[in-house]
Formats: sequence, C-alpha cells, structure tokens
Amino acid sequence: MADIQVQVVYALPEQQESVTLLLPAKSTVKMAILKSGLLEKYPTLDLETLSVGIFSKKVKFDDILKHEDRVEIYRNLLIDPKQARLKRTGRKKT
Repeated sequence: MADIQVQVVYALPEQQESVTLLLPAKSTVKMAILKSGLLEKYPTLDLETLSVGIFSKKVKFDDILKHEDRVEIYRNLLIDPKQARLKRTGRKKT
C-alpha cells in the first residue's frame, strides 16, 4: 500500500500551525493528530475533548484519511454565537 500525505492544522487567534505528514494508507484522524506533535506543543489540547474535522466537516477520530486530507483541530467557542451578536449590537435578550 502506498503512503498518503495529510496536513494537520490548528488555528489560534495569533498564529496558525500546520504540519504535513506522510502516513501509511488507512491511517485514522487520531493517528495523524498524535503523529503531528501538536498535542505536545499545545498541552491545553485534550485528545478526549477535541472536536476535529476534515475540510470543515466534523469527523470522528477513527475515520480513515485519504491522500491530501486536511485534518482540522477546532478550538472551543469562548461565547455562544447568538450572545456574541447581541453583545456587538448592544441589545439585551428579552
């Protein structure tokens, strides 16, 4: 089986991390995240609570990767989107 090339990305407000990996075919999302080294670089990332996706579509850790997939590690929301809109407009929820 041929190897596949995938990218694992994690975006912070002030910077973006991107790691390109060469993995065996039939590798999973979890394998790519573990191999990327991002969990070690960012200790606040908890594999048990992470939300992840491939090209903006939420996936599970055991999903099989395809050649040139981009695995995205999502950050938790700091505020509910509805609350953020209300705050920006200066209105209170009634």
